[in-house]
Amino acid sequence: MNRDLTTGKPEKVLWQFCLPLFGSIIFQQLYNIADSLVAGRFIGEKALAAVGNSYEITLIFIAFGFGCNIGCSVVVSAMFGARKYKELKSAVSTAMIASGAVCLVLMAAGLIFCGSLLHLIRTPAEVFADSRLYLIIYIWGLPFVFFYNISTGIFSAMGDSRTPFIFLAASSTANILMDIWFVAGFHMGVAGVAWATFICQGVSCVLALSAVLKRLKGMRTEGKFRIFSWNICGKIAVIAVPSILQQSFISVGNILIQSVINGFGPGVMAGYSAAVKLNNLVITSFTTIGNGVSNYTAQNIGAGKLRRVSEGFRAGLKMVWLLCLPLAFFYFLSGKSLLLLFMNDPSETAVSSGLMFLRIVSPFYFVISSKLIADGILRGASRMAQFMTATFTDLILRVVLAFILSGTGLGDTGIWCAWPIGWSIATVLSITFYQREFREGKELKKD
Repeated sequence: MNRDLTTGKPEKVLWQFCLPLFGSIIFQQLYNIADSLVAGRFIGEKALAAVGNSYEITLIFIAFGFGCNIGCSVVVSAMFGARKYKELKSAVSTAMIASGAVCLVLMAAGLIFCGSLLHLIRTPAEVFADSRLYLIIYIWGLPFVFFYNISTGIFSAMGDSRTPFIFLAASSTANILMDIWFVAGFHMGVAGVAWATFICQGVSCVLALSAVLKRLKGMRTEGKFRIFSWNICGKIAVIAVPSILQQSFISVGNILIQSVINGFGPGVMAGYSAAVKLNNLVITSFTTIGNGVSNYTAQNIGAGKLRRVSEGFRAGLKMVWLLCLPLAFFYFLSGKSLLLLFMNDPSETAVSSGLMFLRIVSPFYFVISSKLIADGILRGASRMAQFMTATFTDLILRVVLAFILSGTGLGDTGIWCAWPIGWSIATVLSITFYQREFREGKELKKD
């Protein structure tokens, strides 16, 4: 069901819109968590390290899918808010075509250079073969990742966060069962984990695409819409390219950090692999709420209701802080129990490294969540220069400090300390940019 985000009390509107989005991202993260959990519990510590190692590279591909999602979603949101349904359909078909072309290029590059990328991040010999196998299977499933992301972006743009939640909940649950079936039942090893994800992502993609086409068919427009518009493609690119660059550079930064971690051996790799999955579950949840705020912002700007944006910021901040409180305490106090879910007979190094990571970063969830809500408004308002400045500041600081602090005698603990420092400085920047753009009761500044 389509939802108009330009009417009603902003806090209530955002809660109703973002809660299904939050549920969706929980199930989305279950794909990766299930892979690591099954690999660690049913295969072994090295398999867990291999899946975690490959995951950092897959984030580059996900970055492109996410960027296409955001670019399409923001543009379609503004058109939906302005009731320009003919242009909306052109935007959807344009996004599909452009994203398909990008996907094909990425698949070719990934298949050719996957081995080189694994060597680049100093993948240990004992996990190299499994890392490469997992990565290759994942690359063949990239079309599912791209078109599913575009479909969910379209649903979100039209105010419908419930439909993709239903699809994703079903496919994620199936993925967990298939992971266990392929690995424990058929003894397929890391390949079983990868193929389970491939199949379930494919099913969710087909279902989401079918629902989008049906929804668009029901929207009445006068005359035929353009299948591909360079003008609309440019508008999408203005949002998508910075988002892709942001996510790509974050992924590259994570790969550089992974290369530092790999130097400490499989034990630290396994501990980090488990801990970072738990951390990403939280951060991606905050990011998804930020994306919902972007849709809210874009719809209201499209409808000319600029005064509602600052109210949306406060409502979004309240939402993420309510999530932060239990999650931060749970990770800090019960991190060891959570890590052991991923490991069967883990080494002391793996457990201690993962636990230290969680205890260092979890208290700062209140900080990074504030940044992601401010980022959501900047992106929804197409203020991409400010958005990228704050994001790159965080990334550069984390990468540089990971290299420096890991060599000061702190060891892997020094790497984990880079997170809160980068988060804190970038949050100050994002909120400052937001406050400069929006003032209570004032118009949005023009570029």
